[in-house]
Amino acid sequence: MPLKQEELTTISTRTLAHYEHHAADFWAGTCHHDVSQNIDALLRHITGEAPYRLLDFGCGPGRDLKALSALGHHVTGLDGSPSFACMAREHSGCDVLVQDFLALDLPASHFDGIFANASLFHVPTQELPHVLHTLRHALRPGGVLFTSNPHGGDEEGWNGERYAAYLSLASWRAFLSAAGFTELEHYYRPPGLPRAQQPWLASVWRKPAR
Repeated sequence: MPLKQEELTTISTRTLAHYEHHAADFWAGTCHHDVSQNIDALLRHITGEAPYRLLDFGCGPGRDLKALSALGHHVTGLDGSPSFACMAREHSGCDVLVQDFLALDLPASHFDGIFANASLFHVPTQELPHVLHTLRHALRPGGVLFTSNPHGGDEEGWNGERYAAYLSLASWRAFLSAAGFTELEHYYRPPGLPRAQQPWLASVWRKPAR
């Protein structure tokens, strides 16, 4: 059954409340994670001369925001948690938008790349086409979208106080292709481990140039 508007509101409210309540613990537990593989995957597919205009979608406390900015790019963060946004601004010195993933307001054809690391899996699948369309609209022609999500067998629902969808590669490809993206590459993380010990599916997509 399709989720009603009040159910979607509850999903956003509860999930964001979890991150608000655990913001300091989340930062302590993730600030040293190495996602340079993912950052490299985004940047190597962007065409044109750097520096690039980038959006860190679901930037959290700002770890990757700072890393991308330190490489010389013009980076904007976006998160639904006001506490995360405040932490990200202080940590990175970058502008950070506070927006619910289900109510985005982004400029058209503005970004060269979007870095959606560990964020889009919180979007209910019935809303994913709209969210992906919004991100595609925010990319310049030829722009690049990076995503990394925990994968699974297309399970969806509550995991504690957070809503999550654990999609298979086939399902993720179907959503992104339907949204008008072209796949550039995908891989599983962490690197160097057996597939059963790689819970993260990373993928890179291009908005067609025309």
